Amino acid sequence: MKKLILSTALVFALGTTFTSCRDAKTKTEEAGDAIENAAEATGDAIEDAVDDTADALDHAAKATEETIENAAEATGEAMDDAGHAIEGAAKDTKEAVKDAADKTNDAIQGN
Repeated sequence: MKKLILSTALVFALGTTFTSCRDAKTKTEEAGDAIENAAEATGDAIEDAVDDTADALDHAAKATEETIENAAEATGEAMDDAGHAIEGAAKDTKEAVKDAADKTNDAIQGN
């Protein structure tokens, strides 16, 4: 009977020991999984941040390019307008000088 009680106690002790190791291993695995999930989430967040930053830079570059193109086009148009104004002023001056010369010539010939 003594052997039966000791054997039962030994089996109970070993059973408890192995169960405890399994529980500890399971909790360790759970902790490892949690760390792995956190690392993956952090990696995903970093990738998303990098993608968002790249998108923002692309939009800023396109906006800057469009602004520069518009400024260049406006400058070209302003130069064209200035050129036309100068040509018109030169033509008007030429006509005014010619008219003045004709009037002077008429005045000289009429006297």
